[in-house]
Amino acid sequence: MKMKRILCSLLCAAAVSGAVAQNTAVQETEEQKDKRMEWFDHAKLGIFIHYGIYAVNGVSESWSFHNKYLPYEQYMVQCDGFTAKNYDPKAWLDLIKESGARYTVLTTKHHDGVALWDTKYSDLNTVKATAAKRDLVTPFVKEVRKHGLKLGLYYSLIDWSHPDYPNFTRTESRYNVTEDPERWQKFLKFDFDQLDELNKYKPDLYWFDGDWEQSAETWNAKGMSEFLRKANKNVIINSRIQGYGDYATPEQGVPVVRPEEKHWELCMTMNDSWGYQHADTNYKSPYILLRTFVDCLSMGGNMLLDIGPKEDGTIPEEQVAVLKEFGRWTKKHKEAIYDTRAGIPCEHFQGYTTLNEAGDVLYLYLPYKPNGPIEVKGLMNKVNRVWVVGDGEIIQSKVYNKNYWSEVPGNLYIDVPEHALDPMITVVAVLLDGPIKLYRGAGKVIESN
Repeated sequence: MKMKRILCSLLCAAAVSGAVAQNTAVQETEEQKDKRMEWFDHAKLGIFIHYGIYAVNGVSESWSFHNKYLPYEQYMVQCDGFTAKNYDPKAWLDLIKESGARYTVLTTKHHDGVALWDTKYSDLNTVKATAAKRDLVTPFVKEVRKHGLKLGLYYSLIDWSHPDYPNFTRTESRYNVTEDPERWQKFLKFDFDQLDELNKYKPDLYWFDGDWEQSAETWNAKGMSEFLRKANKNVIINSRIQGYGDYATPEQGVPVVRPEEKHWELCMTMNDSWGYQHADTNYKSPYILLRTFVDCLSMGGNMLLDIGPKEDGTIPEEQVAVLKEFGRWTKKHKEAIYDTRAGIPCEHFQGYTTLNEAGDVLYLYLPYKPNGPIEVKGLMNKVNRVWVVGDGEIIQSKVYNKNYWSEVPGNLYIDVPEHALDPMITVVAVLLDGPIKLYRGAGKVIESN
């Protein structure tokens, strides 16, 4: 009997990994990865979309039953109220493109297991199980492509509704993986099968979630990443696949220091909720969200800003207003957004900064109204020109405290006229005589005068 269990387990594992067994990935060089990540690094802004049955009653997506805030049966009754009657992916994408975003990520299936496409591996999808009776992913993908944006698909590795997934609620489980490996392999095959369906959309990016519940070995994370890269060698995968992703994904809290990973993205809600919640009116202002965005830019990262449509498919007016203000600001300041890299150390400027790719244009972001000239310290370059991004107005600058006998550079002061200030965040560009050079010393004592 024991031998039979082992044999069954091996056969199930083979069924899952067979698709990748013949594809031993060639080790990618750093240069090759940088080339693959190029569009992502230049995109800067993406829009996350949490859309699902949880919007019907406005409860926390999946977590509300997992944490036992309400019974599972009560949570799933929302399927009957999920109509998507006003779902208009073209209107969504018109707004997303207007915001200045270069990519978008849709939740194809959250932890509750309700798939937004007509998956043949589960009846728990919007076609068979909800009042919508529609495939919501396919028309969304078509509009993303028409609008020229990059496509990201969110997929939850965990599925708390699936009978073969070990975990159910915070205090209840169905079985132990180590004690019933055959059952686990059945679930893992289910994940691979659904991902195979999503591969047909040829996503540019996979955004995984839920990997914390199992180890990399249990998930077969290596095999999964190879499986996806076999379908598309250029696909980008986020970090939540137990060490086999391409970029870090901190969420909500802005990193105080730049993440160690070369490529990263902050995902952020507009209020306190990912999905639509009727009672959550604690919206951040466009100013706060734009300030968060330039904070990410200054550290060389992206921002994935979340929206949560209502159950009928309409986007709340507060979220529309934020996206439109982002659109106004990004259109005006595009030169200081998409082709920039991380800026200079914070000791040199009281605000956020970025550099262009060549390193000879320094962008200064002012989320405040200056009480006088703004200051850049330690700049060893000659300044050729200074202007206000978005209107091109040339503005005055002057260096003070530069002594001929010292290598320590002076302080650059820039006068920003009040009429040139943006109502949200003003951006000033400083053209240098070459790639930026900064003095990072502690100063000098006068030895000769």
